[in-house]
Amino acid sequence: MFLLSNGYCILNCFKKRAASEDADELAGLSEAKTKNLPPSTGQKIRKFKHGFRPFGRNIHGKPHMSHKNIKQGNNCNISINNLEMAEGRRKRLQELVKKNGNNICAECGKKNPEWGSYNIGVFICTSCAGFHRNLGAHISKVKSIILDNWDADLLNTMEEVGNLKAQAKYEVHFPACYRRPCPTDPDVLKEQFIRAKYEREEFIHVDRQVYTTGFMEGYLWKRGKEDGRFQQRKFVLSESEGTLKYYVKESHKEPKAKIEISKLNMTFCPKKVGNPNGAQLTYVREGSTRNIFVYSSNGSAIVDWYMAIRSVKLNKLRIAYPGTSEIELAQFLTRDFLKEGWMFKTGPRSSDAYKWRWFTLDDRKLMYLEDPLDPYPKGEIFLGYHADGFAVKKGVPPGMKEQGYGFTLRTRDRIFLFGVQKDEDRIEWMKVLQSVIERPLTPQDNSMAANLVRKRSTIRHFIY
Repeated sequence: MFLLSNGYCILNCFKKRAASEDADELAGLSEAKTKNLPPSTGQKIRKFKHGFRPFGRNIHGKPHMSHKNIKQGNNCNISINNLEMAEGRRKRLQELVKKNGNNICAECGKKNPEWGSYNIGVFICTSCAGFHRNLGAHISKVKSIILDNWDADLLNTMEEVGNLKAQAKYEVHFPACYRRPCPTDPDVLKEQFIRAKYEREEFIHVDRQVYTTGFMEGYLWKRGKEDGRFQQRKFVLSESEGTLKYYVKESHKEPKAKIEISKLNMTFCPKKVGNPNGAQLTYVREGSTRNIFVYSSNGSAIVDWYMAIRSVKLNKLRIAYPGTSEIELAQFLTRDFLKEGWMFKTGPRSSDAYKWRWFTLDDRKLMYLEDPLDPYPKGEIFLGYHADGFAVKKGVPPGMKEQGYGFTLRTRDRIFLFGVQKDEDRIEWMKVLQSVIERPLTPQDNSMAANLVRKRSTIRHFIY
């Protein structure tokens, strides 16, 4: 009886509403006609003359009790079911991202990724998610693991694929010379790795790896040694000759410089160069380090040069050390600077004042320059083994002036007094310098030390 009563109430409401709407419609049309208004305006007059009534309400604007109960009951059930299913999928996703391989970014290795590419099936960090978006939705579609809702089909894809299976597919021919990016690497390395992997598919098709051919020729913007301006220069890398050459003009038969690959290092330094694709070439020339600063207008081009240099060096090392694994050899291809920054430094004489210098720690070489982009350093300090008298100490010797937060570096020849503006900077510099002098010397280290030319021979001795 209750259902029949409710049904009769709702049906009666429909009839009354229809009759009322017909009467209002005619009244509105009549009023519109007397005022020469279009019929559509008459409809609006009808709707707003007595007030607009949404569906399911009576003439007083109040909802029918039976209709309200039925409508709210259905919506509540649907809403609760949706929330429960969404929460269940979210929990499955959280468990999935904790599995081995999925718990680090598929691109840079950063822990606890917070995003996923649901068409590729990989878990990635926030930074790499931005690079995935740059690929376009036709290649990669990303969602937040924490903030977004995941449909069942998308979650199934993540479960079926995951980081390890995707790596096996997209990196089946990953070359030993290629540097896999880490979380602290420059953006150009991370983005071009992702583009090489999914956009160009270089690690699936070996013929697309242009940096493994042993030869490369092209143009880079190079900073002039004298005027400091960047100009385009032609560069030629040849594995057969074992050199990297660059020409001032393409018509010149002889290069401006010829650099032995075995002595060459390349590292990315976008902030120093002032370009996101900026890099620094270094090599020893006549007992001193020569710095060459370059950049490319194309991110893929500068990364190709970098990987090509690594490829040539790897092939040379394979011949020189036939029994050594490629993993061991890869650590000698290129190296990043351990630390760079500004510090105060005083000269070897007691009358020398502290000067503001840019310092670069390149393995066991501590170089200081007047400007970060100088072609040659003002001086180079070799860092030997602590058992041979090398040491780092907080503060300066008694009776000596301290600039800022000072510390002392002792070598076999002399001591060096430094100062920084913050105590945390002093802690960082002392820590990294200490880590170097605690490392035993290799034959290559001894050879490098012998080739360095000391800029000044004046020696300052202290008992400290």
